[in-house]
Amino acid sequence: MKNGVKMSDIAEKLGVSVVTVSNALGSKDGVSEELRKKICETAAKMGYKASHTKSEKKVFQRPEAGKSVGILTAERFVGDRGTFYWELTANVSNRLSELSIYTVYESVSSTNEENQVIPKMIAENKIDALIVIGQMKKCYIKLLSEITLPVLFVDFYDNRYDVDAVVSDNYYGGYIITNHLIEMGHKKIGFFGNVTDTSSIQDRFLGYIKCIMENNLEYNKDWTLNDRNEYGLLYTKIKFPEVMPTAFVCNCDETAFRVISALKSKGCRVPEDISIVGYDNYTVSNICIPKITTVEVNLKKMAFAAAEIIVKKISDHSYREGRKVICGKLIEKDSVLNIK
Repeated sequence: MKNGVKMSDIAEKLGVSVVTVSNALGSKDGVSEELRKKICETAAKMGYKASHTKSEKKVFQRPEAGKSVGILTAERFVGDRGTFYWELTANVSNRLSELSIYTVYESVSSTNEENQVIPKMIAENKIDALIVIGQMKKCYIKLLSEITLPVLFVDFYDNRYDVDAVVSDNYYGGYIITNHLIEMGHKKIGFFGNVTDTSSIQDRFLGYIKCIMENNLEYNKDWTLNDRNEYGLLYTKIKFPEVMPTAFVCNCDETAFRVISALKSKGCRVPEDISIVGYDNYTVSNICIPKITTVEVNLKKMAFAAAEIIVKKISDHSYREGRKVICGKLIEKDSVLNIK
């Protein structure tokens, strides 16, 4: 390392492992935002300069002209109105276009996903690499992980397969949105989302649980409610428990929007009677009345990272990024009441 400063020097100074330092400096998960900031600041003060591997030096090399990248999503993520995944797809496509790379889009029907039908763009050799946006069924993830093309997962990951991924910092996001409710005086807090459906929902739930435990609050399993059916489609009718908490953390803004609508139909006022928060800071959070307090996902940053990684993988099929974590931030709006 330049200046003689190594990761082990930083680790020794802070009393953490070298792996923790590596994850923090590489913007990978497994490190809290507070510790990541402390490690980065310490590294800068000590004059640490990262070395670059052969593949890392290819970061800004564009692939040869005429390359194309497939963007694949599940059909259930394509709604009647614009969705979070539509905007994320558009951002990725636009960034790739700026790099002179063509994009081919395809959605997978529930039937094809269940029957493990290979996407046409792969079967017909139309693409040089594949970006999968949004969680697929386990059997379909296995199918995609076995293709010979470079593959990148966006907004989800699967530890069973060696596939690079770009994700939001869902764990920390779930923590900070729950912590905001606690700071507003809420002690009875529920969670809306099928916890085992996607890696994103699960990590947001775990962040919620961590915050509940840290503050010695009650975890009531009756307040953890599903928001979608077995096919991943959001419920049109929301069922609530007989005994209600004072607030709900919803795994996404779309669910928060539906929960607020269902509460209004029951005569409940938001936030006067119950507070609701979401995740994503997508369009629906602003058109809802009241506007939804949420965690903003930096779509452009996710898209930029996804495009950069897939370009590296096209240029060098042996390149591995690991899991790229994009931090979010709390956006306070009108759906939370201070009950202190």
